[in-house]
Amino acid sequence: MGAGRAGRRALLAAALAAGIGSGGAAEPGGVYRGLCDASAAVALDEAHFVVAGDEADLLVTYRLERPEPLARLSLQDTLGGGRREADLEGAARVGERIYWIASHGRNRKGKERPERYRFFATEILPGAPPPGLRPLPGGSYGRLLDDLLAYDAAEELGLAAAARRPPKEQGLNIEGLADDGAGGLLIGFRSPLTEEGAALLVPLLNPAELAEGAGPAARFGPPASLDLGGRGIRSLERVGGSLMIVAGPAGEAAATTDGGPDFALFRWSGQEGDPAVWIEAARFGAQHPEALLALGRPPRLLALSDDGTREVDGAACKDLPAARQSFRSTWIDLP
Repeated sequence: MGAGRAGRRALLAAALAAGIGSGGAAEPGGVYRGLCDASAAVALDEAHFVVAGDEADLLVTYRLERPEPLARLSLQDTLGGGRREADLEGAARVGERIYWIASHGRNRKGKERPERYRFFATEILPGAPPPGLRPLPGGSYGRLLDDLLAYDAAEELGLAAAARRPPKEQGLNIEGLADDGAGGLLIGFRSPLTEEGAALLVPLLNPAELAEGAGPAARFGPPASLDLGGRGIRSLERVGGSLMIVAGPAGEAAATTDGGPDFALFRWSGQEGDPAVWIEAARFGAQHPEALLALGRPPRLLALSDDGTREVDGAACKDLPAARQSFRSTWIDLP
């Protein structure tokens, strides 16, 4: 672990020790242009972050509170250059490497979309801000779904059946990715939920091998399930020794069981048997948060809204020209 990463972890751990579980008040953030579907994001330093959209194979870099993009990185070569987007949904930073994962699900009509079966990594390049990005030369790993279906717990978790269904019918849909603190990653599922309505997390043990093209297959650890009030996982972010979780509807309709809003923020210790704690003060209003990152000094959480279906001048945001597209954000203070 580099000194910079260690310093960030220490700051965030201190913030958690101060009592994030009992606070977390939210306030409106800025509006950022050039993208609507903010579905995954990672902090590059204290002032810059990179965002992936689920409607374009593109990574876009921004500076805090400045609406215009600073840089764009096309992923066409990395992801195979297909005519359909890869539906990128999750990201996690481990050291100076960022891992990215697609939904690994079918489309709305239940049709297979192999271009969505993608897992890859980018490196953060040293230099003057904003930091640059470079995809690893190995391209993307496209057999993660096959590996998941061969996973020891796949049948128990209902993954095989879910992989044949569209998202609105609790089809398999990955939307969260986080550093597990030990060199691996945690994969968070929007759906399926368990029979009890809990959200699923599956540890990925060898992400570096897959991203570097050195691993024959993905290896997984024991799964975890969390009661998020009937919601699925929309974003994961490791903050110190805990995981912050944005949870939202698993399908197209809301089905919360705790009387709370459709989208909610939870904190989980990461320890088996510990419950996820709902941070009730963190309210997102009409936003649809699908990307969560910690950045700034002192550190704060920034939730980005997937605004692809938000109506702008009578049209869905994602149907507008790129120059008119935008997404909103919400700040959540670490008390």
